[in-house]
Amino acid sequence: MAIYENILVAIDLHPACDEIILKRAHALVKGGHGKLSVIHAVEHINAYGVAQAYPAVIDLEGEMLAEAQKQLADLSKKFDIPAKHQFVEVGSPKVVILDKMKQLKTDLIIIGSHGRHGIGVLFGSTASAVIHHLSCDALVVKIPELK
Repeated sequence: MAIYENILVAIDLHPACDEIILKRAHALVKGGHGKLSVIHAVEHINAYGVAQAYPAVIDLEGEMLAEAQKQLADLSKKFDIPAKHQFVEVGSPKVVILDKMKQLKTDLIIIGSHGRHGIGVLFGSTASAVIHHLSCDALVVKIPELK
């Protein structure tokens, strides 16, 4: 029996960062122990006070969602993550990640950190927001500064 059965990896679809995180995650499930799922959140576009722009915002969010799904599928293929374990959802990254964690009964979440200010010095804004509300273990992967 694996230590972790249901692992959720939260990524931001930055190729250099995601590969680092997914290599760590994939190493944990080598040999068929545990199930690896991956999630990405597409944030809502705010259009305050611009009611006539709302249909354009919906169209743009739809395009962003479709592109994110394509990128996630391409990335997941490299790490043998089946389509049924790939999730792209629209909303606040913190809320999307925590909701999926509960839904999947995740026992380990893996998230990258590359924040460099405030509490972000420790984790990064999304990682920090998620870490403080977890009901499972976490692995925070430090992402080297990209040049």
